[in-house]
Amino acid sequence: MPSDTTYETDHDVGENNVQFLGLDMHNPVFFVSAVLVVFFVVGTIMFPDLASAGLSGAKAFAINHFDWLFMAGGNVFVLFCLALIVLPVGRIRLGGDSARPEFSTLSWFAMLFAAGMGIGLMFWSVAEPLAYYTDWYGTPLGVEPETKAAVSKALGATMFHWGLHPWAIYALVGLSLAFFAYNHKMPLTIRSAFYPLLGERCWGWMGHVIDTLAVLATIFGLATSLGLGAKQAASGLAFLFDVPATLNTQIAIITGVTAVAVISVIRGLEGGVKLLSNFNMTLAVLLLLFVILVGSGIGIVGDVFQTAGAYVANIIPLSNWVGREDETWFHGWTVFYWAWWVSWSPFVGMFIARVSRGRTVREFVTAVLLVPTAVTILWMAAFGGNGLEQAMSGQGQLANGIESVSLTLFQMLEQLPWTLVTSFLAIVLVLVFFVTSSDSGSLVIDSITAGGKLDAPVAQRIFWAVMEGMIAGALLFGGGKQALDALQAGAISTGLPFVVLLLVMCVSLYIGLHRERRLANSKP
Repeated sequence: MPSDTTYETDHDVGENNVQFLGLDMHNPVFFVSAVLVVFFVVGTIMFPDLASAGLSGAKAFAINHFDWLFMAGGNVFVLFCLALIVLPVGRIRLGGDSARPEFSTLSWFAMLFAAGMGIGLMFWSVAEPLAYYTDWYGTPLGVEPETKAAVSKALGATMFHWGLHPWAIYALVGLSLAFFAYNHKMPLTIRSAFYPLLGERCWGWMGHVIDTLAVLATIFGLATSLGLGAKQAASGLAFLFDVPATLNTQIAIITGVTAVAVISVIRGLEGGVKLLSNFNMTLAVLLLLFVILVGSGIGIVGDVFQTAGAYVANIIPLSNWVGREDETWFHGWTVFYWAWWVSWSPFVGMFIARVSRGRTVREFVTAVLLVPTAVTILWMAAFGGNGLEQAMSGQGQLANGIESVSLTLFQMLEQLPWTLVTSFLAIVLVLVFFVTSSDSGSLVIDSITAGGKLDAPVAQRIFWAVMEGMIAGALLFGGGKQALDALQAGAISTGLPFVVLLLVMCVSLYIGLHRERRLANSKP
């Protein structure tokens, strides 16, 4: 248990690992996780109807019985992170007082943003505001669709799902991992964040359960995003080149991109994820500038203020789940998003932790919480604003509502010049975001299943990259025509138990930070 100076443990990184055929696997986390993942993939392929029914049932159970837990948890995470910014513990530096950042601020932003939001922003930035405006699947707070009020609610609700709440979840997990790994020399695994509460027991069966849940949540959360990316890329290819956007096309995309992700995994963090993240961020900025200059023009200023204002005006009513008349909407959208972000949190949080050594707690939380939110406001104002404007003014396909959510981005770009170029660029962005997500996720899952080792054999990372692609394909296959529901069900089902763990993590992290600050103040 803790000493008077620091958290001390006799546990060594990779202590319970088993070396076999050149691999270095944690026992039992690697084996249990791998068996469960393989079992799911094989079972879904062999019994797709049964798998689809099971996923739908799990999704309905989680939403109907635990919507309050997702909603309350999301609010707690935001308030907790905001408190860390202003409390004295914000001065603690990750890695100790002498530690300095390994990456430039720009590269740091690029990596965390590409890993945290990439595919999702590409998929939903046009579709989501338009869906809320047209009542595609309910409207936020029951607003009357296709009205001026619906525009404000659509933009505000979209930002609500992509702003402070998801990044607070990522900041919580990332900070917890970085603090206990860099300041207290513990393994970079989820269980380490619970040491102040569990002590040495976190290296036993309790820790095994925590890390296994983290692996499953991560891999299903990633698979949801990869499935969405495959659907959008297939729609883009159909839009540009008349390639049928069938399940076979989506599976082929997943296979091809997974192969590229494997190459990126082999190249490592510097030669793989960092390089691709910087490349993709450049492409994203170019596409964003094009949409602003050609689509929005000077109107982007008003769009940004409108989006930010709508976000501020609606964040509190949208955060409240009691007495809502739009239950269908917030069950189908908000609860899904919160579960999705929670299931992504081990992956994004650990990845952010790995690249954030040397930052102070205040710098870390402020950057992770506020900078991506500001960028997302600009992105949504440009893409979502243009989509809404086209729908309201009767331009193009969007004037008829949503034909397919995976097509809306390309239908918006169709009304701007250089459609072929920008649509092709959008497809490339989706695919590279696909690669960076798979690559980053493989690094993270491999670290957890290798007992916290950061230099586990490359073959293990390749295994997890392949498994991510296979689960995405299995969810699409098992979901059939309801593939989107299947993807959502996978994220919600695995996100549910992790919400509870994250709430406990808040307590554990604060105990650790407060104790370190108190000990620092007591030094002569």
